[in-house]
Amino acid sequence: MKLGSLVMAMLHSAKLLFSVFALWLTFGWKVRKTRKAFEKELIRQGMSKKDAHRISHQYEELKKEVISAFMFSYRGHR
Repeated sequence: MKLGSLVMAMLHSAKLLFSVFALWLTFGWKVRKTRKAFEKELIRQGMSKKDAHRISHQYEELKKEVISAFMFSYRGHR
């Protein structure tokens, strides 16, 4: 393999890893914002903070499942 091809492959791999990392950060931020907004709306409708927090925890669990599925699919294709 030529040295130029190897360098280009490394650059593209680094770009892909950076994109995945940025996606992971953005996804976490959006889930956090959604969860807080959902909690505020539940509290505004008269639910206790504890119950609203418990119900909104499902967003966090869903995020973990999505990330786990992504990682499993990534490891499965190696």
